[in-house]
Amino acid sequence: MHGARLRGLPLVAPRRMMGGLCLALCLVAGWCHADLLDFSRNLLAWAEQRWGAGAPSRMLTWQRMVRDAQALVTANRIDAPQLLTRSNDFFNQIPYMTDLRHWGVDDYWATPVESLGSLGADCEDYAVAKYLTLKELGIPVERLRITYVRALRLNEAHMVLAYYPTPGADPLILDNLNPVIRPASQRTDLEPVYSFNDDDLWLPGGLTRKGGSSQVRLWKELQAKLLREQQM
Repeated sequence: MHGARLRGLPLVAPRRMMGGLCLALCLVAGWCHADLLDFSRNLLAWAEQRWGAGAPSRMLTWQRMVRDAQALVTANRIDAPQLLTRSNDFFNQIPYMTDLRHWGVDDYWATPVESLGSLGADCEDYAVAKYLTLKELGIPVERLRITYVRALRLNEAHMVLAYYPTPGADPLILDNLNPVIRPASQRTDLEPVYSFNDDDLWLPGGLTRKGGSSQVRLWKELQAKLLREQQM
């Protein structure tokens, strides 16, 4: 599972996406701060002790990016494509690293704090971080699906984030292999396997399993890690 190898972690100036999608502001008008980015001193100190002095700075840069975008949402000065681009660009800066090299295991789903703190991620970590960030920015989870695919050119498993402007729409794909957000119909290099969000799991052909995401073991483990971070 591959990713971009990029620079440090400044705030990224958003690129404008083509297309006429707009975010209905009523969907985000009820937004309120969640715990995801309310970093405690204990969490920042733990990250610094584990990964060095740069870890808290990278976490706070993420926090600042999200808070700035939230202010633009409140002022009706940003739309859904711009939010997608900000999240996609920001996390694609993290250098790619395999789980085996990074964590010493074959498959590990890192929280955004772990990815930013350690300055390494693989495809699951990019997709998870973008998903959680867009949730924090007010994008409804029913529009988002973390999606397992087969990367046909690489002949290996891969993960992306799909955004559905409407339930039956051609979703937009946020990916680390291809940093340009494109409709799924244009990503003929990807073959979907299954997808999920907080509530459901979808199999090929659109078959939905209610509550299926709770059966994804690594997703459950990730949720537990997020809770531990918030409780530090």
